[in-house]
Amino acid sequence: MSVLLEIDLPVPLFRRGKVRNVYDLGEKLLIVSTDRISAFDVVLPCGIPGKGMILNLLSAFWFEKTARILPNHLIKVIDSDVMLREVKNLSGHAEVLPDSLVGRSMLVAKAERVPVECVVRGYLSGSAWEEYRETGKAGRIQLPSGMKESQELPQPIFTPTTKGDTEHDRPLTEQDIKDLGIEDLFEELEQKSLLIYNYAREYAGTRGIIIADTKFEFGFVDGRLVVIDEMLTPDSSRFWDADQYEVGHSQPSFDKQPVRDWLVASGWDKRPPAPMLPPEVIDRTSSRYREVYGKLTGEVL
Repeated sequence: MSVLLEIDLPVPLFRRGKVRNVYDLGEKLLIVSTDRISAFDVVLPCGIPGKGMILNLLSAFWFEKTARILPNHLIKVIDSDVMLREVKNLSGHAEVLPDSLVGRSMLVAKAERVPVECVVRGYLSGSAWEEYRETGKAGRIQLPSGMKESQELPQPIFTPTTKGDTEHDRPLTEQDIKDLGIEDLFEELEQKSLLIYNYAREYAGTRGIIIADTKFEFGFVDGRLVVIDEMLTPDSSRFWDADQYEVGHSQPSFDKQPVRDWLVASGWDKRPPAPMLPPEVIDRTSSRYREVYGKLTGEVL
């Protein structure tokens, strides 16, 4: 499977993220998911084969599955040559959209982004576990005493964070909510995030997957709140194999954990440039992404 790290389209670049390039097509955006991978906020010099396609198609899968719960910004997922021709006509840029976009791109409505990461947690893991050990809380929420790592929470909780272009995400404070002018929106963000998470968690459970936590992004399209960006992918969620789940320690996740583990063991100081990954780590990571995609969708890439 080929690796796509960079793509340069002769249309205006709206935003370039660690993984996605977003292009401006007027009232629409073209989101292209590359095979780039980042760790510790640094983009690595190598990619993970098929990663961009998996992120794109899995987001599209969830967008379509949850559209009846809450609308999203998806217009068309470019998953075939036929769809690429259709999007070429819609975009007005028929002559400059290459075949490499098939599978790894989607056409979406341009939204006014809400600058908040809407994090939902169903299990006590990751940074929430570290915070709980120190304070007994996750975000601003007091949790029961005596909980163990990876334990299911009494009920899913909403622990939003900031979303800045120049600083690391951090827990959202009351002052942040006021400064962002989202006092009247905050409760709806919480309700919608929990609603989607609970639906996705129940579905994933039927496929043998635990969604320990995830994050959503929202925006406004024509004055209506919609889900944007990616949705319930291995890059935005912590997926566990239900058959291997054990309370009391960290769980193997269907994500880039092999990459993080290797980088930590390598002695890298977490500052650019990042080292090149060995082939076996790349292959193992690619397999994990493909495996969770297959489990959730029932399809094989």
